[in-house]
Amino acid sequence: MSAPGKIIMIRHGQSAANLDQTLYNRIPDYRIPLTELGKVQAAAAGEEVKQQLDGRKVCVYVSPYLRAYQTLEAMNLGDLVDRTIEEPRLREQDWANFQNPVEIADQKELRNAYGHFFYRFREGESGSDVYDRVSSFMETLHRHWQKPDYAPNALLVTHGLTMRLFCMRWFHWSVEYFESLNNPDNAEVRTLVRTGTQYALEKNFAQWTPVHPTDTVLDAPEYMW
Repeated sequence: MSAPGKIIMIRHGQSAANLDQTLYNRIPDYRIPLTELGKVQAAAAGEEVKQQLDGRKVCVYVSPYLRAYQTLEAMNLGDLVDRTIEEPRLREQDWANFQNPVEIADQKELRNAYGHFFYRFREGESGSDVYDRVSSFMETLHRHWQKPDYAPNALLVTHGLTMRLFCMRWFHWSVEYFESLNNPDNAEVRTLVRTGTQYALEKNFAQWTPVHPTDTVLDAPEYMW
């Protein structure tokens, strides 16, 4: 089997912490569940993914976070799933262990000023750290695709920032372009579709400011200091 016809990515559905960020202070991030709305969102996304698969099998890579597993469960893909692989490199960006909401809010403001790719949370990761582990995961993907019995499609059940960084690495987007992109909403799907040996993103990420994928820091407005 060669590279899959489609690489489908989905962000988890709405989580309890999307509604109440104080949960981060008393529940480990990886144990935070979906809300009932999040399960409904994931079920709807499952129908979208089933249409894309059109009866063809898929190999699933899922973040070890509870909300990712619950999203996959609610998608109800049934016999379309050839194999499910837990993949820690698809986890959420690490911000801290138990998170103080006030401190995290302050750091988010600093991140907005500094840049999402390079800013490193004091007890966690930068976007560039996530980029590095996504790059490592891609090497694993390519090895898996060499197996003759690999499914004709791949599905990544993951997190918003991780989805953007996966595409950044895949399509060789610049840091400046990455910084211009918004995360997908909860349970939103993005699909890389193969034509010949090339992939194209079926639906682009929304931008909050116009930047071209090849723009670099040389093209950015001068930093005021």
